[in-house]
Amino acid sequence: MKRRLALVLASAMLLTSAVTGLASCKSGGGAKVDPSKGHVYFLQFKPEQDEQWQELAKKYTEETQVQVDVFTAAEGTYETTLSSEIAKTDAPTLFQVNGPVGLESWKDYCADLSDSAFANELTSQDFALKDAEGKTRGVAYVIETYGIITNKKLLEQSGHSLDEITNFDTLKKVADDIHAKAATNGFDAFTSSGMRRSSDWRFKTHLANLPIYYEYKADGIGTTKNIKGTYLDNYRKIWDLYISDSATDPALISTKGGTDAEAEFINGQAVFFQNGTWEYGAIQKGGIADEDLAMLPIYIGVEGEENQGLCTGTENYLCVNGQADEKDIKATLDFLEWVVTSEEGTDALANKMGFVSPFKKAKEATNYLVKLANESVASGKTPVSWNFPTMPSEAWKDDVGSALTAYAAKPSDDTWESVKVAFVDGWAAEYAAKG
Repeated sequence: MKRRLALVLASAMLLTSAVTGLASCKSGGGAKVDPSKGHVYFLQFKPEQDEQWQELAKKYTEETQVQVDVFTAAEGTYETTLSSEIAKTDAPTLFQVNGPVGLESWKDYCADLSDSAFANELTSQDFALKDAEGKTRGVAYVIETYGIITNKKLLEQSGHSLDEITNFDTLKKVADDIHAKAATNGFDAFTSSGMRRSSDWRFKTHLANLPIYYEYKADGIGTTKNIKGTYLDNYRKIWDLYISDSATDPALISTKGGTDAEAEFINGQAVFFQNGTWEYGAIQKGGIADEDLAMLPIYIGVEGEENQGLCTGTENYLCVNGQADEKDIKATLDFLEWVVTSEEGTDALANKMGFVSPFKKAKEATNYLVKLANESVASGKTPVSWNFPTMPSEAWKDDVGSALTAYAAKPSDDTWESVKVAFVDGWAAEYAAKG
């Protein structure tokens, strides 16, 4: 989605792809269903957890005879797919929004969950997404953490150790040295900073969270309609490091996607990989042992960052379609309650999906990256909050991503100015357009 006319063209292409993908993801597995019990249609956000949700849906259908269909949108197409599916007669009964901005876009479809058994399973109201009247319209279902996943074995082979890296300057020193010796060592510092849709969210959203976090922290706020861009020079420093200390030519990052970076890390071609706890399953399958993994904070050169921890939070809020048939709403709420209270559901969330879930009966996740995140907090490091749900729109993210890509192809003060304009002026324009 490139904005305006390009947005229309790209959306049409993505939608075709997404709908084609959806058709192959229907659950049920031939289990007997009772139409009188209602129908659950979950439009799922996370491609990496598709298989687990399909299995869980099948189990529930076998147990209850309630038809549960799980459709997973193609990566990077969720909003486009939701816009298309929600308009259909057989619309999703269960979908996701990414926080207050997402709720504002979809509030007409988000049922009041305040008195539901599902919402009452939350361990804290901090995980309830509420509207202006204080009604719960969404429920967080996973707390996640991201940072710079590190292959300690390769780091040590390069002649360095984790203890050396305590801030941006020391990260840069180590990364520069690894990059300089890449031909000799057979691996580089960072995986490719791919800007295809399956990867660009790591930089236009997750990395962009850092300058927003520090600005909000300095100004004592939690959201704003006018971002100042106080820490955009720091954003440039870490982006420069990512694109320069990598085997990928910065001019070619537009050709790289998420699977490229993942493969580079798993195959031992790079020491550092910006990603999160959700990546653990793929890393584990790829054969990297837990003892060879670490997760560093994303340092950007801010004073005092030696005490900075990992980025922890959520943008994953489940909403029930209040415009669905009452029978289907009840079926959906019953399914959600089962997911967060039953042995099958809690086991799937913790042990198969690797989730840290904010529910009373949640099991402890068997995810080594989660263990590392917990250790970071226990050591006294200050977690970086997820402020990117306050980003004004997907269009804003796309504009920032396009500017980052153009800058990488031809780094200069002029091309970085375009990133600043997209970030600051684009933010204000998008919020102004909302009224």
